[in-house]
Amino acid sequence: MKSNSKATQCVHSGSIVDPITKGAVTPIYTSTAYDYIDVDIHAYPRYFNTPNQRVVSEKLAALENGERAIIFGSGMAAISTVLFALLRQGDHAIFQNDLYGGTHHAITKEMEKYGIEYTLVDGIEVSSYEKAIKPNTRLLYIETPSNPLLKIIDIRAMANLAKTNNMVSVIDNTFASPINQNPIDLGIDVVVHSGTKYLGGHSDICCGIAVSSNDLGQQIWESAIHFGGSLNAQMCYLLERSLKTLALRVNQQNSNAQTISEFLASHSKVNKVYYPGLINHEGHELAKSQMSGFGGMLSFEVKTDPDKFVKTLRMIKPAMSLGGIESTITSPPQTSHSKISAEERAKVGISDYLLRLSVGIEDVNDLINDLDQALNHEQ
Repeated sequence: MKSNSKATQCVHSGSIVDPITKGAVTPIYTSTAYDYIDVDIHAYPRYFNTPNQRVVSEKLAALENGERAIIFGSGMAAISTVLFALLRQGDHAIFQNDLYGGTHHAITKEMEKYGIEYTLVDGIEVSSYEKAIKPNTRLLYIETPSNPLLKIIDIRAMANLAKTNNMVSVIDNTFASPINQNPIDLGIDVVVHSGTKYLGGHSDICCGIAVSSNDLGQQIWESAIHFGGSLNAQMCYLLERSLKTLALRVNQQNSNAQTISEFLASHSKVNKVYYPGLINHEGHELAKSQMSGFGGMLSFEVKTDPDKFVKTLRMIKPAMSLGGIESTITSPPQTSHSKISAEERAKVGISDYLLRLSVGIEDVNDLINDLDQALNHEQ
C-alpha cells in the first residue's frame, strides 16, 4: 500500500491477503519446499524469497524509503554480510570508532583475515573521515545516534563525502528506527538494523535487516545466499506482527525518554546525561535537522556505584539488549563493550560509571519514581 505515513506503512505495507480465508493477517507459510514449474519465483528460505520473508522485506523497504530489504537471522549477520559483499581483498574501509561493541569487535577481529584494510576514526567531524580516505577506500560506515554515547553525526555530509570519493556509505540505524530517521533520504546507500531491538520490540526475536537500492541489494543478496543467514517463516511472522505497532511504540518511547532525560539531567546523583533531545547535547541541533524524533535510548553516568544502583531498581530490568516495550538498563563496559579494552573505552568516552537506559512504554512517572528511589538509596 502506497502511503507517506509511517503508521500506515507499519500496518499495511507488504501484507499478503490469504486467498482462501481472506484473513486480516499474513498466513505463516511454513514450507521449505516449493514448486519450481510454471512459477515466477523459485522460493527457498536461504534465497530470502519465501512469502513471509518477502512480506517483511517489502514493509521494511517502504519504512526506510529504500528499494530492497533483506531480512537476516541477526543484526550481526546483516552487518557482516553487507561488509563482505561490498568489500574485496585489498580494499580499505573507514569506520566510526564509536560503534556498537559487536560491530567494533567484528571489524578488529575479522577484516584483516580477508585482506581488507580498515581505519577507525575518532569523533564526529567530517574532516577526520576525509583525512582517512586512501586510494583503495571503498566503504564508509557510521552509526548515529551511536551506541552507547548517543553521538550525532551529520548524515548528509557523510553521504556526500562517500559519493564524492566513490565509496559506498553504510549506516547502522538501530537506535533511531525508521520512525525517527530515514538515512536513504539523506543520501546513504545502505541502512542496517539489529531488528532484535525496536523492529521486533518485544524482546523475543533475533533478526537483522539491510535496506538499499536494487543494485546494491543484488550484490548483498548474492553473498547472503552463500553465507546462509536467513530467517524462518515463524520469526518473519512475529516480526511483521511487531512492525505493525512500531510507530505507536517508538513515539511513546520518544516521549518517555525525553521526560526521563530531563529528570536525570537535574538529579544531584547523576554526573552526565547523553540524549540528543536535551538542548545542551552537542548534537541537538543536528539531530533536529535529520531526525523526526530523538529516540528511546539514553545513557547517563551515576555518581554512585553503578552495580548497586542497578540492583536497587524495582521496575527497570537489567538486560543486555534494548528497544523492547519494557524499560531495561545495562552497563556497556560489562556487556556491549566488554570485549573492547578499558583503554579503548576510555578513549571514546565510555566511563565505568556509564549506564545505558532503553526506555519502554510504561507510565513515565512510574519509571521516574523507580530511578529516583534507586539514585537516593543508601549505598
